[in-house]
Amino acid sequence: MSDKNIESLQDILAMMNPEVHMNLKTAVELGRWPDGRKLSPEQVEYCLQAIIAYEQEFLPEQQRVGYIDRTGLKNTRSATGREGDSEADQDQIMPINVVKH
Repeated sequence: MSDKNIESLQDILAMMNPEVHMNLKTAVELGRWPDGRKLSPEQVEYCLQAIIAYEQEFLPEQQRVGYIDRTGLKNTRSATGREGDSEADQDQIMPINVVKH
């Protein structure tokens, strides 16, 4: 990147470009740097923070990691999969059962 002292997230964003952003995303996805070294948990955390900050600053919402398109969800099937469920039924919280083998 640069020999400039990094004192804040803004300093990191100023040095990032789309290529660096994609390299960080790939490293987090694979858990390894391009040279094969494994990312430490601390490196993963810092990379995620940089990725999220970069996307917040430079990408539209639809292109950000974790984006969920919520348009049209009111008219779709509820969690039970039955059409015609009332809106009150759609807002009902259903417990998740975790089965350990």
